Amino acid sequence: MRAIEIVRPGGPEVLEWREVPDPRAEQGQVVIDVAAAGVNRADVLQRKGFYDPPPGAPPYPGLEVSGVVAEVGAGVPGFAPGDQVCALLAGGGYAERVAVPWEQVMPVPEGVPLVDAAALPEVACTVWSNVFMLARLRKGETLLVHGGASGIGTFAVQLAKALGSQVVATAGSEAKLRRLRELGADETINYREQDFSELVRADVILDIIGGSYLAGNLKALNPGGRLVIIALQGGARAEIDLGVLLTKRASVHGTTLRARPVEEKGVIVRSVADNVWPLVGAGAVRPVVYARVPMSDAAEAHRMLDSGEHIGKILLVR
Repeated sequence: MRAIEIVRPGGPEVLEWREVPDPRAEQGQVVIDVAAAGVNRADVLQRKGFYDPPPGAPPYPGLEVSGVVAEVGAGVPGFAPGDQVCALLAGGGYAERVAVPWEQVMPVPEGVPLVDAAALPEVACTVWSNVFMLARLRKGETLLVHGGASGIGTFAVQLAKALGSQVVATAGSEAKLRRLRELGADETINYREQDFSELVRADVILDIIGGSYLAGNLKALNPGGRLVIIALQGGARAEIDLGVLLTKRASVHGTTLRARPVEEKGVIVRSVADNVWPLVGAGAVRPVVYARVPMSDAAEAHRMLDSGEHIGKILLVR
């Protein structure tokens, strides 16, 4: 088969479409003929040499795919060749085929085209596990989403709104803010021009910035609020005012998804299929796809992501 290999750490030009060995379905695995793969910030970090795959994962980038089941290994329940599926991966999605533990595979939600389903696994599992399973966002509470125009942001806005929460989202241009309002955001904030910590009070904050936003996030939390940090685009270090944390009875959580054990990912995947897929099937939440790029031209997809102009997901299509 062919896959995108990172020939050396560097810019998008280091991504090359090459012949590589075919994967085989080992015990408990499903092999998927890939229709499309989602492009994520983690892929960029891996390309630059900052985010190696977990032990045992394929060396190729790609944390989510959609496609058709080609082969099932021993001990795999519920899947058969020919099934249309999407999957959460530890790596290897930029390829014609990928082997993945069956626990991380889901059916394609009703009404979603097979290619577009590749835009869902990483964002759905990230948002559901952090905002709802961990931070326990409830109906009527307010969610603040930083980086609202990202794949995660556009999904979080829709899902929280569908489940009855008030949603505030930040982004850096009027076009992005307008799209977020169309997706259901009750309020939008241009982070380039406005100080979010002066404008909103939230019960849950989903943050991709990290260090540079910590003080502002704590200020923006309501009493009993929950801050969930899932990326560090604004740095990994900051000073925390524990007095604010105590006074507000707030909590701060830091999480990642990629390196979790298969068993933990399986719990999240099953919960997403049970709780989120019905909303997707009903049209209350939909994948937001900015561009579909040939997989062999992954470098162009990474240039798009690096530009920061996209709204929603960029997909690599076979």
